[in-house]
Amino acid sequence: MDEMTQLRELRADAPVPDRSALAPGRMRLTETVASGRRVRRLKADWRIASIGAAAAITVAAVLGTQLVDAAAPDRSGPAATTGTLRLSSPAEVLNRAADVLEKQQAAPEPRDDQWIYTKTVMAQPSQNGSAAGRFTYVPDNWVPYDNSAAAKTGKDDDYRTSRQVYRAANELPDDPARLLAKVRSFYPTGNTAESPPEAEAQHSFRAMGLMVEAYPIAPAALARIYRALATVPGVHVTDHLVKDAAGREVIAITRKEDGSHEQREILLDPHDFSYAGMRFVVSEDYVYTSSAGKVKFPSEKFKAGQIKMSEARVEAAVVDAKGEKP
Repeated sequence: MDEMTQLRELRADAPVPDRSALAPGRMRLTETVASGRRVRRLKADWRIASIGAAAAITVAAVLGTQLVDAAAPDRSGPAATTGTLRLSSPAEVLNRAADVLEKQQAAPEPRDDQWIYTKTVMAQPSQNGSAAGRFTYVPDNWVPYDNSAAAKTGKDDDYRTSRQVYRAANELPDDPARLLAKVRSFYPTGNTAESPPEAEAQHSFRAMGLMVEAYPIAPAALARIYRALATVPGVHVTDHLVKDAAGREVIAITRKEDGSHEQREILLDPHDFSYAGMRFVVSEDYVYTSSAGKVKFPSEKFKAGQIKMSEARVEAAVVDAKGEKP
C-alpha cells in the first residue's frame, strides 16, 4: 500500500465536524487574514500557523485538485454572460447589478423554524502562496434561520443570525451615506488598543462584505447595498473575471486593506450578481521578516496576485429541516 492510500484511509471513518465547532477558529482565521487591525497578530504567529497550513495543503494534495487564478479572462466561459458590461468601473458594475436585482420578486421571509443550507469550498494557499489547493470546507452546513441561541453580542463580534441580517437589510435607507452608516453600526469596528478602530472606508467595505455574504437577502435590499458599496472610497473592480475557490469565473469587487499589502475581494456571480465568495490577495510585491525573541526566521517573499485565502459559496437555500438539501 502506498503512502497516499494510507493517508486517505487513515481517518476515512472520521465524521465531518459540525460547523458550529469550527466556526470560532474559522472566524479567527478569516479576521486575522482579512482585517488590518488583526494582521499584526497573524504575522507574529506565522510560523506556528504554517503547521496548520501544511496540514491543509496535505489534504488538498490528497484530493488532487488545484485552484489557479487567471491572469486574463477565459472568453469561452462565463465572461460572455457579462454582455456589454464593462469591468472598468465599480459604479457601472454595481449599479448594473442593482438594476437587475430590482426587477426580481422577493421570496417570502423564511419562517423561524426553517434552516439555512449552504455548501462552501475554501482554498488554502500553498507554502509559497503561488497557488491554492482546493478542498471542501464543511461540505454541507445547516444553521437555524432564527439562531438566537448562538447569537453573540459585543463590539468586536461580527456574528449575526440570518434573521437579524435579513430584517436589518430590509430596513436600510436608499441614501448611500446613511446606508453605510447603518451597516457600520450593525457590524461595529474595534475600540481597544488590541483591536483599534478602522478608518471609515475600510470599516464600510468590511461591514458591507459581511452584509452581502449573508443569506438570504431580499433582492431590493441587496440592490441598495450594491449602490452604496460603489460609493465607498478606494473600491475598485478587477478588469477581468477571476477564479473563485470552486474554479468559477466571477467578478471581483476589491479594496486594498489600510496599512497592508493585501486586498479584500467580494466576489459576485456574473450571471445574476449574487454573492459568490471572497478572497484575500497580495496587492503588491513585498518581503516579510519575523523573529521570536532572539530567533530570526528566514524572509518570505510575496508577489502581487498571490492568493492568501479564497472561499466560494456553491450552494445556498432555505430548507425545512436540518439535513434537507434543495
